[in-house]
Amino acid sequence: MPALNRTTYPASTYTEKVLQFGEGNFLRAFTDWQIHQMNQKANFDAGVVIVQPLATGMAERLNEQDGLYTVYLEGIQEGQPSRTHEVIECVTRGINPYEHYEQYEALAYQPELRWIISNTTEAGIAFNSTDQLADRPQQSYPGKLTSLLYRRFRHFHGEESKGFIILPCELIDHNGDELKRIVLQYAELWNLEPEFGAWVHQANTFCSTLVDRIVPGYPKQRMPEITAELGYEDQFVVVGEPFHLLVIEGPAWIEQELPFAQAQLHIKVVSDMAPYRTRKVRILNGAHTAMTPIAYLYGLNTVAEAVEHPITGAFVQSLIQDEIIPTLDLPADELEQFAAAVMERFRNPYVEHFLMSISLNSISKFKTRDLPTLTSYIEQQHQLPAKLVFSLAALIAFYKGDRSGERILLNDDEAVLQQLAELWKNCDNSQSSLYQLVTAVLGEVSFWGMNLNSYAGLTEQVTTNLYHIQHQGMVVALQELMAPSVTPTV
Repeated sequence: MPALNRTTYPASTYTEKVLQFGEGNFLRAFTDWQIHQMNQKANFDAGVVIVQPLATGMAERLNEQDGLYTVYLEGIQEGQPSRTHEVIECVTRGINPYEHYEQYEALAYQPELRWIISNTTEAGIAFNSTDQLADRPQQSYPGKLTSLLYRRFRHFHGEESKGFIILPCELIDHNGDELKRIVLQYAELWNLEPEFGAWVHQANTFCSTLVDRIVPGYPKQRMPEITAELGYEDQFVVVGEPFHLLVIEGPAWIEQELPFAQAQLHIKVVSDMAPYRTRKVRILNGAHTAMTPIAYLYGLNTVAEAVEHPITGAFVQSLIQDEIIPTLDLPADELEQFAAAVMERFRNPYVEHFLMSISLNSISKFKTRDLPTLTSYIEQQHQLPAKLVFSLAALIAFYKGDRSGERILLNDDEAVLQQLAELWKNCDNSQSSLYQLVTAVLGEVSFWGMNLNSYAGLTEQVTTNLYHIQHQGMVVALQELMAPSVTPTV
């Protein structure tokens, strides 16, 4: 069977306009896929040259396929299973700067380069004080970037038109601002001339981003059937879901350079991305975290099982519609569309998303993903959000570490596990004992950043829910919570 490359596959070639740090699955199925769509549908004419950020990487293997690879998009669209695939043609080549530094250095002198994209993991945007300008290359991604920018500044004599639009996709808050701060920190460390710092400010646009697409990656177990379907060998097949969203916090003129509208891509250029980040964190991540202890104690194991189940699925739908969305400050139609897309993504039959995977560090996740909704709801509605309060009780029950006699393999900070284990050890499941346990948990400022007992009625309601879960079981307790909105079934 032939290997996928530009000899066996008649791919288009494009002008190298995009420099990408990172050759992993996410960028290839997310940003490179989007660039391919804009090339195909809007004549973007953008080729992507990929730099591997670490000494060990896949640049050379990617070059064996001339940058070509196949993206499968699998999920639910408009209520129906959808599965499509296409060859992505925008990647021109890969560079390993640890082996071919001269190729990396030469990128600084290519006048057509305009965009820089990165995904070097959350740990990638960090300052390394041992990096020096003379290194070939620097160890950190910001160090490599600063060196490249400086060489470009010197080569083009500070010409403003040769600056970049820089889109980091690492999952940290204000990623563009943080990357720019570290670049300027290197400029100071290396004693670069003040004119370079001015050029960084004036000629380069560092944008913070929010990225959203589930990318399971290389489907190793399915490759024999996929290879037979494709009719060629592809070492870089990558699977993702159909849903995608890229929010760019930057100047409006970026829309004139990036033809995403013509390609019908879900890209937004905004002056403040905070509402979109809040929307994602509270609806998608918040629903994940809130459903996990409930669905798992109910006897379910995956997100898809949870949302397809008549009782737990109704809980998740009501949680989003009745308690999360009312606290968010975005147009109602946008929130409803996003929520509908989230439910479709949860139902994705091609992605097996285990609840126990989501349960990692559930206490801190509830604090960041669900607690803001709970407190906002109380402040706005002047009452307790019943579903979130029940979820909080289920979370405490989950940390008892038992599911119908089966030990739960809890995964959290050791101090958190020890503290909750000790509280449960001293609890005899009586109403008064459970009240003492709940009071201790809600009052633990190290968990929540506040004493949650200060919210009127919260301690009592969490205790009541926890009592029902412990004495009736999750199945009956949740059915009683949801009645009469759903028909109970045992």
